[in-house]
Amino acid sequence: MVYLNYPTGNLKRRANVQLLYNNSKVQKQCTDLKTAKKLFGGNAALATSLFARINAMQQASVIKDIVMMPTFHFHKLNGNMDGFFAIDVKTRRDPWRIIIQPLDENEEPYDPCNIDEIAGVVRIVEVKEVSNHYE
Repeated sequence: MVYLNYPTGNLKRRANVQLLYNNSKVQKQCTDLKTAKKLFGGNAALATSLFARINAMQQASVIKDIVMMPTFHFHKLNGNMDGFFAIDVKTRRDPWRIIIQPLDENEEPYDPCNIDEIAGVVRIVEVKEVSNHYE
């Protein structure tokens, strides 16, 4: 996992959601505009929206703050993606999703992963991938 740390200085702030990345490729897609544009075939609007979603997750106190935002369309994945969730990169019309997994304080996946029970306490989220839902 790749950690992304930001200097906090002497500012007092509430604890925010910590984002971990599955690998350096995913981290670069989510933090480097040129790489994000390349991922989306040059679409700057999708790249900007991805950055806004990542920023919103970083600013959240707990994952419930994201779950409750209708525009993100937070939803559970099934099958071999059980325990993972997705949010829209931009809108429901776009096929792009950010695949995430809530982690406990030991950076382990919840088992079972009932989002209704854990959303108010999850402060660590791993971004598994940014993918085209239909590929």
